[in-house]
Amino acid sequence: MKLSSGFDANASALTAQRLRMDVISSNIANAETTRAKYVNGEFVPYSRKMVVMEPTSPNFSDVLAGTMSGSQEASPGVKVTKIVEDRTPFKLVYNPSHPDADADGYVKMPNVDIAKEMIDMISASRAYEANITALNASKGMFAKALEIGK
Repeated sequence: MKLSSGFDANASALTAQRLRMDVISSNIANAETTRAKYVNGEFVPYSRKMVVMEPTSPNFSDVLAGTMSGSQEASPGVKVTKIVEDRTPFKLVYNPSHPDADADGYVKMPNVDIAKEMIDMISASRAYEANITALNASKGMFAKALEIGK
């Protein structure tokens, strides 16, 4: 196992969490956007985006077997595989004076829930902080290992 594998795992997690925070902030910024896309002759509201992550290593037993045999396995960590749109229905809000209101006075609003986005943002920032702490611990262990050789 490489000494820098802890750095690799934390770096990939930091990158993934940063992208997750960027997507969440985009969701919050577009929470009132009723004209995000033009589809089939009509405007469609903004649709909430979500980040999908998966581990870069296949599974624990494969990594353990590779490490025990001394073969070079892929570096541990996570990767963002895709950004998907939330399929929950748009919110209908009664506002007959809105320019995008239908004949009954309802406006399709984005499926973004600010409370849910704030919870996701707190979760992403805590995960980011945890990975920084783990990165600093790895750096400290690496420095101590270098001091042994003095």
